Amino acid sequence: MPVTCIDERPALVMIDLQKGILRLLPDELAARLVANVRQLAEAFRANNLPVIAVNVAYSPDLADAPAGRVHVLPFRGPFSPDWSELVDELGLQPTDLAVTKHQWNAFHGTDLDLHLRRRQVTQVVVVGVATSRGVESTVRSAYEYGYNVVVPSDAIADPHMISHQHSRDIVLPQVAELGLTSEILALLERT
Repeated sequence: MPVTCIDERPALVMIDLQKGILRLLPDELAARLVANVRQLAEAFRANNLPVIAVNVAYSPDLADAPAGRVHVLPFRGPFSPDWSELVDELGLQPTDLAVTKHQWNAFHGTDLDLHLRRRQVTQVVVVGVATSRGVESTVRSAYEYGYNVVVPSDAIADPHMISHQHSRDIVLPQVAELGLTSEILALLERT
């Protein structure tokens, strides 16, 4: 369903826009994705709305990584030292909130819901990578927690196009409104 409105108190939730994961995307796609997310983040900040940057990280022994991790993630072997660092191009600000997760879903085992509820957030705009993993699982949980959910379809990506298309076209429309970054920016200007 298309984006019908932006609530009075939305938050932007950015999923896994980190160096190690963005390297899995073609450079042009990663640059376009980050540019759209940055526009949204700047608009949220300009309206004094929460911006939450979520990354995924694991302990050196990987004991906190999901079971079977090597079978479901598109990378193997040791992580680079900067693997979990969010990319500089996002233009993160000191006012942005940070959440580190150890699963696909940004709500599972984190204080994301607490951050949102303490700020009276009723709607989340979810962006990031990978559409079929971190984005989809976070969107599903946000819906189950009772948040209104918006996903800008040009601010999500996945290393696997078929997985991306399935999530975007089949799964996400069942629990979220989908639109374009430009549509969400226009709605934010009206609030």
